[in-house]
Formats: sequence, C-alpha cells, structure tokens
Amino acid sequence: MRTPVAIVGAGPAGLLLSHLLDLAGVESVIVEARSREYVEARIRAGILEQSTVDLLREAGLAERLDREGDEHRGIYLQWPEERHHLDFVDLVGRSVTVYGQTEVTKDLGKARAAAGQRIHYEVSDTAVHDIETDSPYVTFTDPDGTPQRLDADVVVGCDGSFGPCRAAIPEAAKQTWERTYPYSWLGVLADVAPSTDELIYAWHPDGFAMHSMRSATVSRLYLQVPNGTDIGTWSDDRIWDALATRLGHGQHGWTLTSGPITDKSVLPMRSFVQQPMRHGRLFLAGDAAHIVPPTGAKGLNLAVADVALLAPALAAFSRDKNCALADAYSDTALRRVWRCTHFSWWMTTMLHQSEDPFDRQLQLSQLRWLARSEAGRAGLAENYAGLPIGF
Repeated sequence: MRTPVAIVGAGPAGLLLSHLLDLAGVESVIVEARSREYVEARIRAGILEQSTVDLLREAGLAERLDREGDEHRGIYLQWPEERHHLDFVDLVGRSVTVYGQTEVTKDLGKARAAAGQRIHYEVSDTAVHDIETDSPYVTFTDPDGTPQRLDADVVVGCDGSFGPCRAAIPEAAKQTWERTYPYSWLGVLADVAPSTDELIYAWHPDGFAMHSMRSATVSRLYLQVPNGTDIGTWSDDRIWDALATRLGHGQHGWTLTSGPITDKSVLPMRSFVQQPMRHGRLFLAGDAAHIVPPTGAKGLNLAVADVALLAPALAAFSRDKNCALADAYSDTALRRVWRCTHFSWWMTTMLHQSEDPFDRQLQLSQLRWLARSEAGRAGLAENYAGLPIGF
C-alpha cells in the first residue's frame, strides 16, 4: 500500500487529521490497534473550547454537536461556605461546550466512513521505519494475521502515550518533561440529571471534587483520591457521601441529587511533554506528544489544535512540496502546549489537597483573589475557554 500520509491511531486526533487532509485534497490511510467500537466507546473528555467548536463547524462536523451540545458560559469555583460564578462570556467573550469526546469520535467516524476513508482497525505489531529518510513506512499485522506494509511521504503519530510513534524518535533527538501528581481522580458516570447548571470545581479539606455533566440526564463527577486507590473499596454510597460533603450539599440551599452509577474508574494525574513534535518524516499530535491532568479540560482541545496546525502543513508539503509550515509545526504547536500545560498544572495545584498546611493557605488565597479580581477571573477564563489555535 502507498499513501501520502500514514496516520497511526484512529482516535479523534487521527480521524480529524484525515478529515482536514481530505478537505485539502490529500489522501491518507489510518491504522488502529483497537476496534472501531472500542475507540468510540472510550470515556474521555467532555469540554470543548470555543476554538475546537469553531473548527468542527468550519470542517462540516458540527451538525449533531450544534443540536445536542450544551453551551456553557462559565464555571463555579467553590470552597467551604463560598461558591463563585465565573462568566467567561462576560469576561473574554468566549464560551465552552459540553459534548463528550465519545460523541466527537462517533461524529468523526461517521464522516470518515461516508467519505470512504481507508482505516485498518484491530491491527497489531505496528511499527514505523526509516523516518529519517524520504521514504518512511509503517508495518503492521492485519486482523487476519497477514503482515502489511504502508509506504508514505510522512507518518503522523496520533497513537497516544503508549503507541509506537513517540518511542520511534531516538533518545538523543528528544527532550521530555514529566510531573506525576501525588493523587488521582475517581471518576463516575451516573444516570441522573446534573444538580448544577455549570461545572463546579470544589476545593475541600477532604480533597478536590468536581461536578460535570454529559447531557441533561447524565452526570460526570470526580473525587480526589490517593494514588493506587482500589476502586473496589469505593461503594456507590461512599462515593455519593463524599461528593455531597465536598460539593457542599445543603450549602445555601443547594442539593446534590444521587442516582445509579454506570461507570467508575481511577485516573492517575500527570503532566508530560516531549519535544520536538517532529523528527524527520514523523510528526506527533495529541497524547503522543503531551499529556495534561484533566483539571483544565485541555487534553482533547490540545489534540485538535495540533491537528489544525498539522493539516495545512502536510497539505502544503504534499501538494506543493512547500516545507515551511511543516518545519515550523513543532515550535508553533509547543507554544500552545506549554501554555496549556502550565494552566492545567495551575488549576490542579490550586484545587487539590497536598497535605501541606502552607499549601492550603496559598490555595485559599488564590481562590479568594479569583473571586474578587476581574483581571484574575479574565486570565482563568481566557485559558479555560481556549486560546486561539496557533497561539
């Protein structure tokens, strides 16, 4: 097989890249280790920045998003006995939209299938080769057990943290930075209408809590828990009791409504950046290049921003043999990556308990400042609602 662009990974980054390339008249082939059903069922992020929504609309991918997505003007910041609303639209003229990553992936999968996109699902032994030459290629074993080779002009790694592409860049040619946080999130999906109109970020002495949502009938909630927590030790009743305490059930008349929990998992928290995001004919996008803790709602949005920069760069390279955008891709993308990495770290360390009483006082000081400073709220709003792609 041969294609101008070989994409490893059929998550939202890989699917969106193939769609944008198609709009530019550039063919691609995608290989994916999992099944389409598995990829579309993965529970991930649920907050789309304004820039992400705008891009999906421009690409003709927002029909269901516009119909079913829930636009939010801001968030609540809370600590015991206080809750403050930050209105992003008033502060910076931008909003966010609640629309699950699973739904984005389904929309992308449907659009790519309708366009006849070549996607090889359930492959194994994927490897990239000769990325430092003009003739890179990808090898894999198809579901029938037959070895395959995919030749390309460029290879794009959209295969996440543990895929083969990140590891294919030689150690001497890359730098990495990582921060592992001393806590995790216990996340649950519940079949119950949200108890809040907008997300609640709650600082509490027992640990951070968050009330989010996926739809008018499904709530997404999180609790800070120690690393290594056994999910089996958290019964549904224990989860709801902890959420009620940390989110302020009964505070100023607000109530948390409980309901059937349909999914629960423990998510470790870490930050990771690898640079450059391009080596030879291999380009990285999304989680293959960077990971952020979910507190700032940046993971999916960063992947979309990467792809939005990469698609025109690869189109110019493939069609016109113009290397300028491709050569600038890594540096341009990393400006936004590091900005979002800092914002995610800042939100995380401001809201999570560290067992250090000095840190607690600093956290409360930051929260009180945000509640009273329009400039502080505007800074948070600008970062949360999303900086322009290419910032």
